[in-house]
Amino acid sequence: MRIEDVYIWDINARWLGVTPYQLMENAGAGVARTIEERFGKNLRIAVFSGTGNNGGDGFVAARHLSFENEVTVFLVGDELKIKSEEARHNWKILKKLDFVEIKVLRDSSYIKALDLSDFDVIVDALLGAGTRGEPREPIRSAIEKINEYSGKVKVVSVDLPSGYPSKVRVKSDFAVTFQWDKEEFEGFERVVVKIGYPKELYHLVGPGDAKFALRKGGEHKGQNGKLLVIGGSGEYFGAPYLAAKAASYLVDLVYLAMPEYPARRISDPDLILRAFPGENFSKEHLDSLLNLAQRVDAVVIGPGLGLSDETKEFVREFIRSCEKPLVIDADGLKAVNPGVLDGKRFILTPHAGEFKLLFGVKPEGSLVERAEVVRKKAEEAGGVILLKGPYDIISDGKTWKYSRTGNRGMTTGGTGDVLAGIVGSLLALGNEPLRAASAGAFLNGLAGDMVKEELGENFTALEVARKVPHAVKRVLEF
Repeated sequence: MRIEDVYIWDINARWLGVTPYQLMENAGAGVARTIEERFGKNLRIAVFSGTGNNGGDGFVAARHLSFENEVTVFLVGDELKIKSEEARHNWKILKKLDFVEIKVLRDSSYIKALDLSDFDVIVDALLGAGTRGEPREPIRSAIEKINEYSGKVKVVSVDLPSGYPSKVRVKSDFAVTFQWDKEEFEGFERVVVKIGYPKELYHLVGPGDAKFALRKGGEHKGQNGKLLVIGGSGEYFGAPYLAAKAASYLVDLVYLAMPEYPARRISDPDLILRAFPGENFSKEHLDSLLNLAQRVDAVVIGPGLGLSDETKEFVREFIRSCEKPLVIDADGLKAVNPGVLDGKRFILTPHAGEFKLLFGVKPEGSLVERAEVVRKKAEEAGGVILLKGPYDIISDGKTWKYSRTGNRGMTTGGTGDVLAGIVGSLLALGNEPLRAASAGAFLNGLAGDMVKEELGENFTALEVARKVPHAVKRVLEF
């Protein structure tokens, strides 16, 4: 697991109702338990805490340790700058305890005069994994003071040695890290303790996944994603429009490529409409569309394309020749075969019936059983599969995820096209296919759930598309 996953899990745990207070309590208790298991009780313990959540874990550890040990808490910094509600909550508890000594060290002059020789254990809860660069004062002086006693007393870090991976870091005997080891951690001993994350978080897609997928970096037009949607035919014009409309809320530019006959029915200033001669796409349009694809970051192909033989051949040739990441949806799925996808970065978005047509098997049974079928077929195909259903299941062939947002109202026609547009736009924002598909499934379902809050279970796909920016706002504020 990566440090980034810690933040995603924390957000998704809160989505499930596991509060930050619970996680901080369990983390601090785990630190205290580990110290007593290693070194016994009746100890003199100094806890150095910063003003962030790592410091909050230290506050909790101090409280637990105080029951059978003599504990002094050194707060490094101003108590008015304690950042989170849960850290402030645990600081207030400490201040009510007569048997925990508290000393506030607002600047380095207080720290340099400290004598820690009477302590048996020093707990380092100064900085967490989110800090970057070398520590600044007064944290730097606190690290240097702790290191003066390294090898003379036991030093235990909370999550990781403060200052890691810079050269200015605490020299601890070990760190107590939480739930699982992190792949970025190396060069120091670690003890892993569980803090109450449920097993669902290995697989559940939540607002944490979407929050990271929605990150934007550019400040000029076109720097935050350009998407091409290819769809439509003589029979259909709504499907590609829904995909493009949903995407228009997430990326800077959306090109909507359609045959001229259905394109006449589209009028939307938020989209860049490109009409091509005829009622259906065919190989004669291939070069023009490949040139258009060069201007964008990702492509959605399939909504409303129709099933004529010439269109299916066009789809296969386009996929073979296109170098951009692809979302292949709806009628596009009926045109592909495994050989077409070799070497491509793609996401397939079938429902159960389309999945069976593609792979010859219908995912059935429990969630885990269906997920394993999807995982195996994604591994064989060499890409990502997003299986649409009451629970959307997503896999890249290595791991699998599931999203349980959405409701029965989303059985209405067109919500799958909205999903394709959202997923395509997240690809265009630079996300890897697994994250784009996972976060897209979550956002699509969340938008549908927000429509249901207003209208009940009777609504249209266009209403889901229009709710996308509201879903994004809810995620970013969560």
